[in-house]
Amino acid sequence: HRFTNTKYVPGKAEEVLPKWVKKGWKPDVVVVDPPRTGLDSQLIQTILQVQPAKLIYVSCNPSTLAKDIQSLSTKFNVNYIQPVDMFPQ
Repeated sequence: HRFTNTKYVPGKAEEVLPKWVKKGWKPDVVVVDPPRTGLDSQLIQTILQVQPAKLIYVSCNPSTLAKDIQSLSTKFNVNYIQPVDMFPQ
């Protein structure tokens, strides 16, 4: 299938997204899957500036998720959280 409404760009989100914003591009949806340390502070600021209609945050560390939600909650509301046990042994 060929998707005409998506674009995949390799690179660090904290470097790529600010460049796009400077060019006037605004995403409708941002999906983040940060390392255990959480989102880069520059990326958080850019996300807050861009204010996409939807932000999807995939987390493997509940404590950094909570920290990042605190920062992002100035512009976003949490509508849904789905915990998943990836290692249920």
